[in-house]
Amino acid sequence: MKYNLLPNTDIKVSNICLGTMTFGQQNTESEGHSQIDFALDKGINFLDTAEMYSIPPKKETYGSTEKVIGTWFKKSGRRDQVVLATKIAGPNPNFGYMRDNVDFSPASIRFALDQSLTRLQSDYVDLYQLHWPERKSNMFGQLGFKIQEDAWQDNMKAILESLQELIQEGKIRAIGVSNETPWGLMRFLQESKAHHLPKMSTIQNPYSLLNRSFEVGLSEVAHRENVGLLAYSPLAFGVLSGKFLTGEAHPNARINLFPQYVRYNSVQSKSATALYNAIAKENKLTLVQLALAFIQQQKMVTSTIIGATSLTQLEENINAFQTVLSDEIMMAIDKVQQIHPNPAP
Repeated sequence: MKYNLLPNTDIKVSNICLGTMTFGQQNTESEGHSQIDFALDKGINFLDTAEMYSIPPKKETYGSTEKVIGTWFKKSGRRDQVVLATKIAGPNPNFGYMRDNVDFSPASIRFALDQSLTRLQSDYVDLYQLHWPERKSNMFGQLGFKIQEDAWQDNMKAILESLQELIQEGKIRAIGVSNETPWGLMRFLQESKAHHLPKMSTIQNPYSLLNRSFEVGLSEVAHRENVGLLAYSPLAFGVLSGKFLTGEAHPNARINLFPQYVRYNSVQSKSATALYNAIAKENKLTLVQLALAFIQQQKMVTSTIIGATSLTQLEENINAFQTVLSDEIMMAIDKVQQIHPNPAP
């Protein structure tokens, strides 16, 4: 296992992060505990969750994933062996069950964090992230920014001030953003520099063979400003496992269970996946090995978030990180990207 520092901190994380959003819905509590045990035994020390998990979000399962992690902490007594990341949800008209105001106001941030800590049975989180922007922006499958009416007013300084208070209280060690744009990340970085406020250490955005949009704009910001990418959906909801190329139904696959998550279901995604699979076969690799090794070889990536619904899947994903892709394979991947650029943003 390889380890990296979260930028601008002394927090060392494994280059593989265990994503947990299936805990409490697709996975039971005991299955979640088994995954955490297995991951730690393999050298993974980094867990990622969010207040709105499990997925898909609904009132009945709100906070269920954090609760599963919390009972594991209590049972195992291994909180100090884990770097724990969680997130506060951004505005969504369907999330009124979370709290009175689902925003990043000082009161909301404090309330959301305290609720997360209670569920997690922990006094602190190592990395606290803003799950998506408050403002209307291009995210969750939208490549281009569209100008539209937006009542949002720039409050990024106030957000950082709220997070600074919680850092000073010992409830947070580092902070990050998620599903953010180059403009949004730079605004936070500007406020940090201008007012000596905490700096965003990481950005958690989608990144995979089917979605390399991070390379446009954000990769330069991350490099020059020393912000680490936590790459999520590296297998594109299982599409890059190759299992959908066989013609089998896979009714329990996430992409079939939750059809509202459509970004990986396009014709272009399927065509690109078939081409990537051909590259893998030609080089005696599995598609999983090709997909995860590609991400690991990107210098901007601090850790890759992998999730699974079974220990067999989890083991295969972890083992794939031992693969190293040659320059020739990387060139072949780029040729497919030119044919199908970002088919699943």
